[in-house]
Amino acid sequence: MISKFIFNNQYLFEELSTYDKEMLQKVMQVKNYRKNEAIFTEGTIPNGIFYLKEGKVKKYKVDNDGREHIIYIYNAGEFFGYSAILSDYSYGDTTQAIESSVVAFIPKEDFLHILEQSKVFSKFLLKSLSHEFSVMANLMTVLSQRTVRERAALSLLILHNKYRSSNKAETVLITLSRVDLANMVGTARETLARILHDFRDEQLIVMEGRKIELKDIERLTRIANL
Repeated sequence: MISKFIFNNQYLFEELSTYDKEMLQKVMQVKNYRKNEAIFTEGTIPNGIFYLKEGKVKKYKVDNDGREHIIYIYNAGEFFGYSAILSDYSYGDTTQAIESSVVAFIPKEDFLHILEQSKVFSKFLLKSLSHEFSVMANLMTVLSQRTVRERAALSLLILHNKYRSSNKAETVLITLSRVDLANMVGTARETLARILHDFRDEQLIVMEGRKIELKDIERLTRIANL
């Protein structure tokens, strides 16, 4: 059930043919981003798409009161920023590195050329775009209809899935800052702190500093109302 809240393009690159991979790699311009450094900002005109090689990137919007709402967190292996290119519109959100990250930039002209040349890449990306819209609709529904406790449980489950897929270790530790986690849940940091302490007292999670380990995924899934 958690899959409907997670984009599915993380393994898209690996599923491409060797020829398609080589076409993309030839035009990729790799850049290192520091923690908290923006990759692109809402309202700017896109001039290419991005492929996250290492690290994690958050996708968020800022409301009229200046509050940040995290929509999604990208893992290594995911493409992002392509919906603005395909819709021929400005970026509808901001992306920012939440840890030191390595990002490959693919210029717009090269991206569109490769789409024309590779039916497989075009098909995969359009399928991913369709799924992304579905994920966004599901997340918006959760934000509007579920309690803060339910949203907190769901956010932890989503993050567990993201950190597990990027970590080969047996123990999955969520290291997102409390501010970012509160922005993902859509609540105040103080409210999030109380819920996390409740989860800890109920032996659902273990906290060590900013690190969170889920101990009872089944109960958290029930709390998230999945």
